Amino acid sequence: MAAMITQELRKGWQFKQADGEEWLPVARVPTNVHLDLMDNKKIEDPFLGFNELKCEWVGYKDWVYRVALPSIPTADLGTKHVLALDGLDTYATVKLNGHTILSSDNMFVMHRVDVSDKLSSSGENALEMHFKAALPESQRIKASHPEHKWVGFNGDMARLAARKAQYHYGWDWGPVLLTCGPWRAVRLETYQARVEDVRVDYEVDASFKMVSGSITATIEGAAAERVDFCATLGEKEVFKGTAEVDKHGKATVEFHINEPKLWYPHGYGEQTLYDVTASVRSGDKHLHSLRKRTGFRKGELVQEPDEIGKSFYFRFNGIDVFCGGSDWIPADSFTPRITETKYRRWLETMVDGHQLMIRVWGGGIWEEDIFYDLCDEMGILVWQDFMFGCGNYPAYPEILKSIEEECVCQTKRLRHHPSLAIYAGNNEDYQVQEQTGLTYDYEDKDPQSWLKTDFPARYIYEKLLPDVVAAHSPHVPYHPGSPWGDGKVSSDTTVGDMHQWNVWHGTQEKYQIFDKLGGRFNSEFGMEGFPHLETVKYYVTDPTQLYPQSHMIDFHNKADGHERRIATYLVENFRTQTDLAKFIHLTQLSQAEALMFGYRGWRRQWGQKRHCGGALVWQLNDCWPVTSWAIIDYFLRKKPAYYAMRRVLAPIAVAVKRAHHDWSVVHARPAKTSDYECWVASGKTSEVVATVELRYISIATGSEIKEKILKKDLTIAPNGTTEILTGTIDNTAEEPHVLAARIWVDGELVSRDCDWPQPLKYLDFEDRGIEVISTGGRLIHVKAAKPTKGLVFEEREGVWVEDSALDVVPGDEQLIKVRGLGPEEKELGWTYLGAP
Repeated sequence: MAAMITQELRKGWQFKQADGEEWLPVARVPTNVHLDLMDNKKIEDPFLGFNELKCEWVGYKDWVYRVALPSIPTADLGTKHVLALDGLDTYATVKLNGHTILSSDNMFVMHRVDVSDKLSSSGENALEMHFKAALPESQRIKASHPEHKWVGFNGDMARLAARKAQYHYGWDWGPVLLTCGPWRAVRLETYQARVEDVRVDYEVDASFKMVSGSITATIEGAAAERVDFCATLGEKEVFKGTAEVDKHGKATVEFHINEPKLWYPHGYGEQTLYDVTASVRSGDKHLHSLRKRTGFRKGELVQEPDEIGKSFYFRFNGIDVFCGGSDWIPADSFTPRITETKYRRWLETMVDGHQLMIRVWGGGIWEEDIFYDLCDEMGILVWQDFMFGCGNYPAYPEILKSIEEECVCQTKRLRHHPSLAIYAGNNEDYQVQEQTGLTYDYEDKDPQSWLKTDFPARYIYEKLLPDVVAAHSPHVPYHPGSPWGDGKVSSDTTVGDMHQWNVWHGTQEKYQIFDKLGGRFNSEFGMEGFPHLETVKYYVTDPTQLYPQSHMIDFHNKADGHERRIATYLVENFRTQTDLAKFIHLTQLSQAEALMFGYRGWRRQWGQKRHCGGALVWQLNDCWPVTSWAIIDYFLRKKPAYYAMRRVLAPIAVAVKRAHHDWSVVHARPAKTSDYECWVASGKTSEVVATVELRYISIATGSEIKEKILKKDLTIAPNGTTEILTGTIDNTAEEPHVLAARIWVDGELVSRDCDWPQPLKYLDFEDRGIEVISTGGRLIHVKAAKPTKGLVFEEREGVWVEDSALDVVPGDEQLIKVRGLGPEEKELGWTYLGAP
């Protein structure tokens, strides 16, 4: 009796167009057809120029992949040979030696096919996969269901019929690239018994000093007799036990751990991870082991009635946590080429940016294992959407069955991850319901009746999915959609989460009032900003197109109406520029300012009786080089907005803000007076003692126009907001000036903030007297003779800069740490608002 043998089928594949004759080599599997066509120089890189259009034809063709299976090990009686197919994109027919062994129409289902009686023990075994073109096939399915209302936002509505990454059909930040192929691993497994799954159910007691629960192994194979369980922390064994395999293929043990080391989100404690292993045996023979790395924590979504409506925030191990963070889309249109290193670099930007939560958006993919492993390791909380986005999804019996299979499969795969904080049923599908007038009677609690309405997907979000989560991942809270709040209109600010798009989209409000527009948890909001010039030059293949309104640059911005929206926010706030580099800088400052105003105010509201439980910017990342709402571009070049967010999300952040005066609606008449407020937000779990300074500095001269305020020995409240002072500016008697705040804790300067008269276009930024001096490639000294806005450093590959998009005032030299810049290398370039 032998242990399980696994052979991953990575090499030796070929592919061809289904109606062609030429077989071409495949570099590796997992893959998709666009990667293989590029490798074989059959298409140009669709990320460059207008090449997306040149390769549209790929999505209209069928494609075939094939590979010869490795030699089959000599097997004892009772041995199984199984093909494990972790992901087929999307409409796939799989044949072995000419016989169909699988038909699949869901790229998120992990298949296992017993091929023991279909393998040839003497000759070659040929595996072949035929992939239908997804767009024509999904259009055919759509046409076969005329009873359904196929409505939504973004892409061809046929996508609603396809259990395929929805962004492949095109989105308002991404290209139309309809992929196909074996996009996840393919393996041949040989075994007599294996551990199919390990499930850990547990509770952390009220004192947080005991973890109790059960470990259940699901076993496949008649040879299995017993399972040995163990849990280790590093080299230390904290639990072991043995259980017989019952007639249902289950083996379960109870466990208790005294004084457990709990898992915390970063900034609140350690990210302790235990290894839980189940090993199946027959007699004294070890047949197979499966290990899950998990952490113990008590995670809660706190939704309680309060004076506003109902709260919406997260609590981990008894600690309320403000979830500042980002929304995440797939980091490439071709996900098989995203490496572990790339995932790590992306997620490190979250931790370094003081971001606590990442939301895996419902129009992308169920992410790779490494993504969640890294979130566990780094202490990043995961908001996980189910894969539905911006549409009225059908709910006929066949697709419901496929959806249930997918979601059972994926929740079982992910349930051991301590970083998993919440499941949400969809992205913006309730908004589609509202905007297209579909039927939604929240008082109707009969799931079967929902299927008979023109919004049948309610059955998915309020019946099927919560049942799946309750059965397979009961420790993770479930929320029907994002946004959603107790069946109320999705723009309700008193309950649930909301997507606040009245800055940029909608009514296009001033970004200075972003904080006044938020709700209990702002799971989407954003502002577009161009990527850095180096990124633009990468995709603009014609140098004559390097100007702000060029055809090629517009082609790399998929947002509807982006021209007028970018123009609106620039014209309202800045002196316009037509030079491309200066134009880019202005769009980036617009984005940075907008997100700063939002996060700074919402974090303050966290300290005001948990008015706001968190804010997730749309979006962290891009799937290709593009102008979008991303705060970091496709090449991991951070935009100024990233740094603006980092400052206001710091563990301790001082803030100062004068009251908003809407210059547009009063015909540019200035306010006679402006009230201002200064406060401190703290994410620390205990009080700190601090010193806060507020200075009043002339924009024209750099002189202090009145005596500064210095408050010493201030007690800063933990995990909340401390109001420091208020005042009034006499705009008639006092010249335009900045309010410059700083805070020290234990003698260390930990945070700055700078409030400017708005709009910035009315201010003169000439002759700022800026000095930027680099010392040894590790430290940059920045100082200014006059208040300076938005000093942005070059983003160079391999170089990390601690801070950028700086506001610099006289008498406050800033020291910026740098890594990766050699002493002989050219110093980083920089610019600022009004630079010559």
